[in-house]
Amino acid sequence: MKKCTKIEFGFNKICLVESLDEFAELLFPNNRNHQKLFLAIFVELKYADGQHLKSLEWVADRYGCSRRVLEAVRAKMRRLGLIDHVSRFSNKYGYREGWVFSSRFAKSAVALSGLPDRFREIRDAKQEAKDRDLFKYL
Repeated sequence: MKKCTKIEFGFNKICLVESLDEFAELLFPNNRNHQKLFLAIFVELKYADGQHLKSLEWVADRYGCSRRVLEAVRAKMRRLGLIDHVSRFSNKYGYREGWVFSSRFAKSAVALSGLPDRFREIRDAKQEAKDRDLFKYL
């Protein structure tokens, strides 16, 4: 039987996350190699000079992970907005090419925190006229 690798961000699971390794299990369920490399990249980037890594290949080599695992983990971290690749043309990072923490994940978390209030507004009975208008166009 194939194990599911789908990320589930249910409110019950999010409330239980207390450490980085639990965060890794949430992002990379049922895949210990991906979890291991995620933790390695996160910690190496966290303690790197200026939180900037020139490349991620050496991290994979150092922790015994293949290039295939590196590409899968790097791609998922980038899609989630955890890390970004910066160009050597970026003045913000001193014209150094490499990898840095992204602010997109934190921004999306702030946006998600407003979602319950928006849901309450939409659920409110005052929205009835707008809802009826919506069905006219469907």
